[in-house]
Amino acid sequence: MREIVALVDRVLGRDALGSYLHGSAVLGGLRPAGDVDILVVTRRPMEEGRRRSLLDGLLRISGSGNGTRPVELTAVVQSEVRPWRYPPTGDILYGEWLRGAYEAGEISRPEPMPDLSLPITVTLTGNRPLTGPRPAQLLDPVPPTDPARASLAGLPALLADLDTDTRNVLPTLARIWSTLATGRISSKDTAADWALTRLPRVAMSSAALGSRTVEAATEEDH
Repeated sequence: MREIVALVDRVLGRDALGSYLHGSAVLGGLRPAGDVDILVVTRRPMEEGRRRSLLDGLLRISGSGNGTRPVELTAVVQSEVRPWRYPPTGDILYGEWLRGAYEAGEISRPEPMPDLSLPITVTLTGNRPLTGPRPAQLLDPVPPTDPARASLAGLPALLADLDTDTRNVLPTLARIWSTLATGRISSKDTAADWALTRLPRVAMSSAALGSRTVEAATEEDH
């Protein structure tokens, strides 16, 4: 965690307004192999050199095996999300599923990121700054309808990856279901437990047989 904070400070300096934990770290605790989810709020978009420096640093740190977990880091320019509007625009995104592209020289650029409505909501609820002020001083509340819209918008891509990324897709689908049904965003393992008790009775025996797979999937929460 300290390496990531130091990297952000070194690359962005005073343009980093605050860095915040979200995801499983604030939704009941990280699983043993879970990602560290970090949202960085910046003063202005990053220049090309800063983008490359931040991505290169994350490639070295993320999942390095030196006690550092896999990292999912999103940076957003404050003026793009305050005042809030949907879909929000993210400035940069790093996750291990993007490692190959970044190692090949691609660079993350600003683009609409509907899914940002979920981490921003969790960031505000979790209230866990790594640097900077409390998140409510930098971020506006997200209307409850927007995380639901983002979840539904992402369904086609999730279903397309079901066969190749089953360990992640199944608990993510469970979380979408529980979010839509309850209005609350929970961790993937909590959502998987919630979903298992609500599956149609005819599917319960299969679900019980597959429960270990679902539990294992939540170990790689990202």
